[in-house]
Amino acid sequence: MNAYIRLMRLDKPIGSLLLLWPTYWALFLSADGWPDLDILIIFTLGVFIMRTAGCVINDFADQKIDKLIVRTQQRPLATGEISSNSALVLFGLLLLIALGLVLQTNILTIKLSLIAVLLATLYPFTKRWTNLPQLVLGAAFGMSVPMAFSAQTGVVPLTAWLVFIATLVWTLIYDTFYAMADRDEDLKIGVKSTAILFAKYDQIIITLLQILLIIVFILIGNTFDLGLIYDFSLVIIAFIMIYHQFLLKKRQKEEYFKAFINNNFIGMTVFLGIFLSVVT
Repeated sequence: MNAYIRLMRLDKPIGSLLLLWPTYWALFLSADGWPDLDILIIFTLGVFIMRTAGCVINDFADQKIDKLIVRTQQRPLATGEISSNSALVLFGLLLLIALGLVLQTNILTIKLSLIAVLLATLYPFTKRWTNLPQLVLGAAFGMSVPMAFSAQTGVVPLTAWLVFIATLVWTLIYDTFYAMADRDEDLKIGVKSTAILFAKYDQIIITLLQILLIIVFILIGNTFDLGLIYDFSLVIIAFIMIYHQFLLKKRQKEEYFKAFINNNFIGMTVFLGIFLSVVT
């Protein structure tokens, strides 16, 4: 049982939180206040189910690679604690549970969920042939946004895609931090990532992406008329990003991973800014 907990990363909830925050941004913005309780429950459960499914298929795809990287050598598929067939069965069961949840919504949301599942399944394999797997992950995570708008309102307005873009850029930033921690080993075994693509320009490019993210957040605030509380949350986020820049300057694996984990506070701060603006 412990091996399955580790396979689904139930012992490491950071990934679920990083997916949960954009989903909540979208739900509360689409409702302009509290979303319908059933929709809130469905999407909260869906986030955790799909994140665990994503971890399972990721480890299935990476089991040979994981044996070569110190940080991942003890993953259950890499050690043989869980077989590939068992992992695929678990992945299928998790998708069935997720399907059961999304069937409680509407046709448009169900159609969008198929794209989300396709992207989530494709993502682990993209690191073999492109240096932009983080972009694919961002698109997969970002699909929670149009799905949330669709489930809550029945349509996906153009304004929803601003939130999608924010999610895409944010994911690209924090997953590049994550990839930077493994960059040296990935180079040796041929795994591709934005950390490798950006190379010595990584900090400059991340800085530009952070600026872009702040601009998109400002546009979201103006578009949804969120006001001063939300604006203040963006000031806090800017300081968090400056802190991440100091971590990057140290050029150490531990600091890259710390920056990745710390992005949870960015997602949470944006949510609090949205929540306090639309609910109060």
